[in-house]
Amino acid sequence: MTDLPARQRPLLPLSLALPAAAAAALLMDLSYPDVAVWALAFPATALLLVALIGRRAGGALLVGTVYGILFFALLVSWTSRYLGPIPWGALSVLEGMLTALALILITLAYRWIPRVSSHPAVRLLMLPAVVAALWVGRELFVGTWPYGGFPWARLGMSQAESPLAPVTSWVGVSGLSFLMVFLVAVLIETVRLRVWKRPTALIAPVIVTIVLLLTPLFPTTDSGTMRIAAVQGNGPSGYFDQREPYSIVQAQTDATEPLYGEDVDLLVWPEGSLDLDPFRSDTLARRMSLVATRIGAPLLANAPTERKGLYYNTSMLWQQDGTAEQIHDKRHPVPFGEYVPDRPVFNALAPDLIGLIQRDYTPGSNSPVIDVDGVAVGLAICFDVIYDDVIYDGLAQGAEVLVLQTNNADFRGTDENLQQLAFARMRAMETGRSVVNISTVGTSQVIRPDGSTVSSLDAGKAGALLEDVELRSGLTAGVVLGPWIQQLLLWGGIGALLFGWLRARRP
Repeated sequence: MTDLPARQRPLLPLSLALPAAAAAALLMDLSYPDVAVWALAFPATALLLVALIGRRAGGALLVGTVYGILFFALLVSWTSRYLGPIPWGALSVLEGMLTALALILITLAYRWIPRVSSHPAVRLLMLPAVVAALWVGRELFVGTWPYGGFPWARLGMSQAESPLAPVTSWVGVSGLSFLMVFLVAVLIETVRLRVWKRPTALIAPVIVTIVLLLTPLFPTTDSGTMRIAAVQGNGPSGYFDQREPYSIVQAQTDATEPLYGEDVDLLVWPEGSLDLDPFRSDTLARRMSLVATRIGAPLLANAPTERKGLYYNTSMLWQQDGTAEQIHDKRHPVPFGEYVPDRPVFNALAPDLIGLIQRDYTPGSNSPVIDVDGVAVGLAICFDVIYDDVIYDGLAQGAEVLVLQTNNADFRGTDENLQQLAFARMRAMETGRSVVNISTVGTSQVIRPDGSTVSSLDAGKAGALLEDVELRSGLTAGVVLGPWIQQLLLWGGIGALLFGWLRARRP
């Protein structure tokens, strides 16, 4: 590398870059729950960028592989809770390698963008902007491919407990990721160029810091309240739980009984709250009608359903008269959890594991909104909380409150439920909506539009929440502009990188 200009040489030799990448992965994991030290996301990002600067593609791939695999192995270690190390290892390696491939583009940006112009603004503003845009592009890539992607590890989602979270109500989660990486990249260039002696060079990082720390929530309009009851039955709803017939619905019913006689507008049970398809079980249907009648309100429950030979993960609004005309099917069934893509191929590789998944769920296409006495309630089932399209679609159809149903039983004793709860809190602030996050086994919460907790049920305990939940109308800028910001950053980053490549080719 001695033939490269000083600004192109690696800041760290590979022997130090690899430990730096590993440290970045550890710090980044600690920024997510259950540790949730949100500030660690910044030094984690800085360490990774420093390890990438000046590397060739092969070195960047190696650095990215160490970071990506270790980070995902730590973050999603809960996937091994019941299924063992093979699915955990496969997911970690896949997501880690995809991350490593995408991080090569950031290394190329550090090589090419400085050659666009010798003007200081290119290094202090344009380069960090391109790096941050490519970071968001990497998040979108990993979050959409393959098999629908896994957008669990977006940088902005680490900030649920931080004062930066309200920024999402203006620019969305991807916009927050961009601003965080941009700030880190600007500070790195400030140090590299030693421009701290010139106060004007610090204007950009100061402005971004002020924006991140002082941005208020985007205003939405108060539209009343809705009295919602949410029940955490703590029943045997895990994939491998031993259970008697109707034991899950019995647990839910038992935990609901203290609410009988209360004034309730909507009763919510979690994902996996029914043992069978109520449309095919008269016994279960009668039980649900009885519960709805005793509570004096419709029951929003969830179960696997079958229609025309296809299986769905379905939430249904069960009325006191036994009808359920409003249903919502999960949009993004979990690959290798709720269905097996390319089943013959993977069955040949791991027949014992693949054989456990005997039923393939079909992605839903119906509305994620139900109408409860004139109030539009937006729905997202379990991991659908991390997919923007489900949340944004519900808001576009007028949802005034979000109800998130989940089943964390297969991850008892891990931090999966706390990670998912943090994502629910981010959605509250991003959308300006109250969120009712209800789990079979916990943790369940009612969350205000500002992200604060109204009431909570701890994991591993049966119980019920009953609250006058605030309704809000109007769309935040984050919901309206979020998808456009994502596309602007994705294609803008790629376009700027190509422009830098063309300029770098000039003699």
